[in-house]
Amino acid sequence: MSKFLTFSCDLDNFIKDLKAQLTNNNEKIESLLHLKDKTYKNFLKPLQMMEEDLDHFFTPLSHLNSVNNSEKTQKVYTQALPIITEYSTKISQNIEIYKAYKEIATNENTQLNYEQKRVLELNIQHFELSGAHLDEKTKARLQEINIRKSELSNNFSQNVLDATNAYSYIIEDEADVDGLPASDKESAKFEEDGKTKYKFTLQMPSYIAYMTYGKNREIRQKLYEAYVSRAPQNAAIIDELLALRQEMSELLGFKNYAEYSLATKMAPSTDKVIEFLESLLDNSQHQAHEELKQLQKSAPHQLESFDTAYYSEILKKAQYEIDEEQYRPYFEQKSVVNGMMQFLQKLFSIKFVPHEEKLWHEKAYAYHIYENDKLKAKIYFDLEARDSKRGGAWMNNFGAHCQDENGEEHLASAFIVCNFPPSSDTNPSLLRHDDVVTLFHEMGHGIHHLLSNVNENEVSGVNGVEWDAVEFPSQFLENFAYEPHVLKMFAKHHETGEVLSDAMIDKLVRAKNFLSAIGMLRQLEFSLFDFELHTKLFQREEVQNLLDSIRKKTALIKAPTYNKFQNGFSHIFAGGYAAGYYSYKWAEVLSADAFYAVVDEGVFDSKTALKYRDIILHGGGAKSMQELFKELMGRDADTTQLLRLNGINV
Repeated sequence: MSKFLTFSCDLDNFIKDLKAQLTNNNEKIESLLHLKDKTYKNFLKPLQMMEEDLDHFFTPLSHLNSVNNSEKTQKVYTQALPIITEYSTKISQNIEIYKAYKEIATNENTQLNYEQKRVLELNIQHFELSGAHLDEKTKARLQEINIRKSELSNNFSQNVLDATNAYSYIIEDEADVDGLPASDKESAKFEEDGKTKYKFTLQMPSYIAYMTYGKNREIRQKLYEAYVSRAPQNAAIIDELLALRQEMSELLGFKNYAEYSLATKMAPSTDKVIEFLESLLDNSQHQAHEELKQLQKSAPHQLESFDTAYYSEILKKAQYEIDEEQYRPYFEQKSVVNGMMQFLQKLFSIKFVPHEEKLWHEKAYAYHIYENDKLKAKIYFDLEARDSKRGGAWMNNFGAHCQDENGEEHLASAFIVCNFPPSSDTNPSLLRHDDVVTLFHEMGHGIHHLLSNVNENEVSGVNGVEWDAVEFPSQFLENFAYEPHVLKMFAKHHETGEVLSDAMIDKLVRAKNFLSAIGMLRQLEFSLFDFELHTKLFQREEVQNLLDSIRKKTALIKAPTYNKFQNGFSHIFAGGYAAGYYSYKWAEVLSADAFYAVVDEGVFDSKTALKYRDIILHGGGAKSMQELFKELMGRDADTTQLLRLNGINV
């Protein structure tokens, strides 16, 4: 009998229950440490499952704090964070557990399978990166640093969310919304004092709508300035976080946080990362300058940062006769989700079945996933924007496939969260094609976690995968959102049922790499800024100076001085991408290569697609992605396929 998790979170008793669980865990750890002959089965496996159970308990709270944020979730989460961080830090620094792992690795080396060996290898590395082998004074300081870093990251994220929700711009002149898509106008419209008005916010669907279609340049500038100057108080958090990361790295024997970060990644050195990014920069710059010249021709004045989305849309229409708004009726949210599932069923022989379960919001829903007619996993979707949800899109795992100490199978679950235009009783949620790509991307993460066949939870699914390889499956899947055969599975007009025509699909595919070199430079700006920021200690104005120096190479339009992008860069200051944002491009080398192998074989007739399922998706993190990729392709990755994917001619 396989076990499944059910989503629940008792906010009223959470702190009390958390403390009780941690007390029980500490008692169990003491009991395990008193075992005379410690083995993988009697020591490591129970310890591993104990941590898995704690993750099952804590994940619903962190999930609620992200998708249904309230004063209550904020309060409980803020209280819980230092408690869980202190506990985790103590465990990761426990010298007795570390010694036991080293002992088991030596004594049972020939008896363990590769999954178990990988668990030991990663745990020993984790202990050493947590300072388990260091003196008590140093370990105490590392614990203080970890608790403070968690608090700061949470505060950073909350500040961005609060600033996003606090701003709105009210338009009263109908002429200022002329040209906006009907669905976006309808979403923004409200009645006040007998007048029709329009409200635009910094929530992504609303913000993007006006920046792309809003004719009033002054309003675009105001929205842009509000967006890029959000949460100025985060500047102080950045300084403190950077100082703590540098101090922590030095205590652990690294020159800087970038070096520390690479210890668990595929990239071999800081020099190789910089060399990789600058190589892409060199290959993209000429084409990016040519693209800017074309973009400038479409504007009657010198382009500024707040003009690019608007004039890009005009140029795209002129070059490809493509109007994004004409596509949205064909991308009704539920239809896209169902079509994506049909595609995955055909590509990987898996099946999705709706599952009734009371969830955190009426717009959230769940499916069971079957493989070879066997129940495999559960996936949750929460796809629409609302004030209580933080911006962006992500996959969060909620339990991994594994076997516990009694040999009982546990099935994996995961959340797919996006911020698509909200639906109502009168208006469906109609997506931009970019939204479709985002959904495919997050689903790529989802099935990577959910289709794992690994029996050790710490290396099952996305667990144990090198951070600069974790985007490989998500990028691989998102590329199929442009494949004609795939599009026809779900791109159907929500009112008439008409399938998107071949001519419209052809335009969409041809426009895929529109301004792609400029887009490449933008991502390289983020990556270089993040990585170089962590190669030594930057403070106060030095942070902005570094960003400005990188922008001289990457930003073809000079950013205004009020642009403090770093204060909203949640990926590296509130997420897991510090000194790791380059991972998107590093992983894209793998994803582009594997994608073209499938496409060149004919997608649904592809033997590589099934090999991808059996090797990459089933394999989880039980082997290095370098090893799995070689097993899939029979060779190292071909970097030229990344440029091919982006339409960049060298």
